[in-house]
Amino acid sequence: MNGMETVNTAACTSEDASLPPGGAAMLRWTRDQQIVGCRSREKIDPVRGISRGPHVYVLPTALHQISPRWTWRGQDLDVDRHIKAERVSGVIVLKNRQVLLERYGLGRTAKDRWTSYSVGKSVTSILIGAAIQDGYINGMDAPLIDYIHELKGSAYDGVTVRQLLTMTSGVKWSEDYTDPNSDDALLMTAPFIDGVNPGVAYMRRLPRIHRPGAKFDYKTGDSHLAGVLVSKAAGKSMSEYLSDKLWRPFGMEQDAFWVVDPAGQEYGGGGFITTLRDYARIGQFMLDGGRAGAIQVLSPGWLAEATRAHLTFSPTSTGATGYGYHWWIYKDAYAALGHAGQAIFVYPKDKIVIAINSAWPEPNLPEYGQAQAAFVEALHAAAVAQPEGPARNAW
Repeated sequence: MNGMETVNTAACTSEDASLPPGGAAMLRWTRDQQIVGCRSREKIDPVRGISRGPHVYVLPTALHQISPRWTWRGQDLDVDRHIKAERVSGVIVLKNRQVLLERYGLGRTAKDRWTSYSVGKSVTSILIGAAIQDGYINGMDAPLIDYIHELKGSAYDGVTVRQLLTMTSGVKWSEDYTDPNSDDALLMTAPFIDGVNPGVAYMRRLPRIHRPGAKFDYKTGDSHLAGVLVSKAAGKSMSEYLSDKLWRPFGMEQDAFWVVDPAGQEYGGGGFITTLRDYARIGQFMLDGGRAGAIQVLSPGWLAEATRAHLTFSPTSTGATGYGYHWWIYKDAYAALGHAGQAIFVYPKDKIVIAINSAWPEPNLPEYGQAQAAFVEALHAAAVAQPEGPARNAW
């Protein structure tokens, strides 16, 4: 696959015509549409391909697998019951680069990709770190307008890269996935006019309501601008840069995709599409210290800063208590989290990675996040207790 290839899905086949609507409508898919849409996103929206390399980062399957059992809200649960009850399409647990558990649901297989939703924000963060390491971006305190000149004179004039990645830009924003008129939805439907990136054109119209750096406010718009920053600074698409810096040298198993806007710019706030195993490999890349083969993609200092809490808050439904550079911070872990139950948890001390894909029908209900938190806690505890042993095969 050519890393610069853009796939136009406007001309759908009769089979494709049965797929759910794309764009901002994906945030309001029905229960049945979620399953089809999450597994087929690259057939629904325009995407750019991300090429894998000639080798694969081997993750052997441990001979002895984990089978956690736990109690949540008075119910005795195991992995299969949780997968069915919480609409999990896939879960994988790595420890010391061995697979301790890999399970699928909702008719999905190991070769099926799944859309990232906001897990893609953490991938965008990785690319920001890579661009700093490569010298394309002059550090986290560089002004955003040095790279996105169209933002001069807007509310983003005076915002730094650090403030963008910690979502403290101070710009007014509404993130309501049930409202087709929220900023999040309007960003995804912004038209391409007068040669200005649609997302940039939309974002530069928004007012400032807080001093930059003063207040955390979750904004997919900030993440989209982070993606534009990567493309402008590196001089190539996010997809090509991701292929060059991570997908090929680290040894991802499958080609991936990224949804693009009408101007061909990847959505830095989401729209990334890959397999469960390669989501786990993203976590393993972080666990390996930001190295891809012989390449130090992320500096150790930057990675440490990216995955510590730059601001703290009361625990979310999944238990997060802080936010780093587009990574959620937990007591013993950091995580990439996305709408409807997508997650990559990384436990540096225990050398454990847990990746989950789901299709929560009512993602805004805290019960789903709480159930996932109990699930992750049980998986983590079982993995910690499992002694290192031989592997039976590798992929």
